[in-house]
Amino acid sequence: AMFDSLTNIKFNWYIFAGIAVLILLLKPDISPWCFIALLIGIHQFMLIFYAFKYIIPVRYIAGAFMSLQMLIGPSFAYLGLDSAQYFKYRMQVSEVEYFSYAIPATICFILGLHFFSKLKGEIVNQQAIKDYVAQNPTLAYLFIVIGVFNSIAADFFGPGLGFVLYLIGSFKFAGAFLLIIGSPRLKPLPLTLVFGSIILSTLQKAMFHDLVTWLIFILAVFALRYKPKDYVKLAFAIGLIAGVAVIQQLKASYRTATIAQGKAGDVEAFDDAFDEMQTSGGFFEKANLAKHNVRINQGFILTNVLRHVPYRTAFAHGQELYQILEAAFLPRILAPNKLDAGDKTLVFKYAGISLRKHTSMSLGSMADAYINYGRTGGCIFMFALGLFFNLVLMWFYNMGKKFPIIILFVPMAFYFPIRPDTALQTGLGHLVKCTFLIWVVFTYWAHIFETRLKILKKPDSSELSV
Repeated sequence: AMFDSLTNIKFNWYIFAGIAVLILLLKPDISPWCFIALLIGIHQFMLIFYAFKYIIPVRYIAGAFMSLQMLIGPSFAYLGLDSAQYFKYRMQVSEVEYFSYAIPATICFILGLHFFSKLKGEIVNQQAIKDYVAQNPTLAYLFIVIGVFNSIAADFFGPGLGFVLYLIGSFKFAGAFLLIIGSPRLKPLPLTLVFGSIILSTLQKAMFHDLVTWLIFILAVFALRYKPKDYVKLAFAIGLIAGVAVIQQLKASYRTATIAQGKAGDVEAFDDAFDEMQTSGGFFEKANLAKHNVRINQGFILTNVLRHVPYRTAFAHGQELYQILEAAFLPRILAPNKLDAGDKTLVFKYAGISLRKHTSMSLGSMADAYINYGRTGGCIFMFALGLFFNLVLMWFYNMGKKFPIIILFVPMAFYFPIRPDTALQTGLGHLVKCTFLIWVVFTYWAHIFETRLKILKKPDSSELSV
């Protein structure tokens, strides 16, 4: 019962075992460390697959993303891609030294996510939402208009007000989700406006992580409505994996063209990046695979930290974490000297990596955990981080008893914090401020968001059993 959302679910262990055997057949000399790391990652991604059509799987996505960046990417590096990697981006410590921390830390994070969770905050009462949309047919459109307007306006203001407008801009996704689940028929025009806006924003700002994360959440909501068969989900999964692989390969060239060379962020620039990839040997050329594996390998930064702390820089003993929590929880008016989003000083201090002007890099939560508390304490911290995400989801669940539609705002709060490559202070700051904004909106306008039905149909038992 303690971790029932990890164990008491529909899961095909025969397929999982088949994949494990296939890995051993393809790579018989694989080390036990890489083998275990890959299996943990595969397990987490399979959980997402089986959860689609039942819930919005925030916990499974968080576990899969952590496994991708801290276990799968590093495994690919150790299994041979590092031999073709630029030396600064190679893993800096041995497999044993790295995985003996990264594997238990990832497991602890996943256990924290699922500690007595029962998938609270992820189960959507679809009938209640249909009833609410029927009673309030214009509200979804209002969310979309407000969201699109604020997304555009956010670019014209500084980081303080601009961030608030950026958060409000995410309301457009909640509006779209209301239409997907609550409307008798799909509304192509408003949905195209919302989903087109994220594609346009991605091309302009080259922020492909946003596109991929939102795409997963969008597909999860569509799956709630249409309840696709496994073969349909498999087709979408293959297409999504192929699309993400292409994006990962092209992202560096595209960013160079749009940011460094000043080209317009559009389809033509993306096409130029594709042509450049083809002329450099294609998608499956080892040097290209190695160069782009680093984009799903947050572990290489952790290896720099493991090599640097405590040998060149002492453990922080909570001091660095205090800076992070100060940046996440306190407004700048109360903490004028707090860390900025994307602050590079910590990367240099604790990893010894000097970053160029346009290079974005952060230590990540697992490195921050080690810097402050070492290996054992770092694993405990990762459990606490997963538990914090878990508790926020439980808060959404409790609020959902009064406001059923609030569950559709969960992706808005979590799409950024669940990415392991983001700075911990930035991810926590987003989660705290976004959740506070949602609380303010639903509390102040409670009379609008409360359902007026005296009796709500409870979710079917089939919708609760994943």
